[in-house]
Amino acid sequence: MRLDKTVSVALGLTRKESRALIAAGRVTVDGSVWKKADARLTGAEKLRVDGKPAAYEEYVYLMLNKPAGVLSAAEDGRGLTVVDLVRPACPRRALFPAGRLDKDSTGFVLLTDDGPFAHALLSPRRHVPKTYEVMLDTPATEEMARGFAAGVTLADGTALKPAVLLPNAADPFCCTVILTQGVYHQVKRMFGVYGAGVNALHRTAIGGVRLDEGLAPGDFRPLTPEERRLLARTQTP
Repeated sequence: MRLDKTVSVALGLTRKESRALIAAGRVTVDGSVWKKADARLTGAEKLRVDGKPAAYEEYVYLMLNKPAGVLSAAEDGRGLTVVDLVRPACPRRALFPAGRLDKDSTGFVLLTDDGPFAHALLSPRRHVPKTYEVMLDTPATEEMARGFAAGVTLADGTALKPAVLLPNAADPFCCTVILTQGVYHQVKRMFGVYGAGVNALHRTAIGGVRLDEGLAPGDFRPLTPEERRLLARTQTP
């Protein structure tokens, strides 16, 4: 990558601002001052600006605890999006959500600018499980659990893959649902087949990676290397 682009992305600057730093001799590469903005880097070099390390990551992977009322989109003229929540921390990144949650749903949304990674994670062939905590307006039943395990057929005739429904012994109105596909409004429509309404839906995990319980609604953090590896290799039959 060009030196000016690397500095721009690493520090969240415009390309013009990064070129000014380079021209002023404030950027060093492996200990030497570089003043050519178009100089090429391999990514293995140690980059410093004003003597301070300027870490550059080719891609960003963020775990966000989505609040209710926020749209799962990169941009939308109708309201606040998940990308709007993280943009101040990543102003020069073309981030997007890898998968969606309904506007009124909450929980784990993965944001990245790594297209191939997101595509592999969302591919129907990968069967990556998503885990949700669901609050119903009626108690979950064994009939629902058996129906989910067999594969629910929606009101419009869409036949879904088998899913897991685990009732909560302490609260019959709460349950855990694990899906391996992403049909529009899937959880709400599945329970609708049994005459049950969903009052709240919270995604707690994607694959083997659970939402960090320390993240308040609207907070986010980078995925750890181990979490990225877990998502990269997640696959179920």
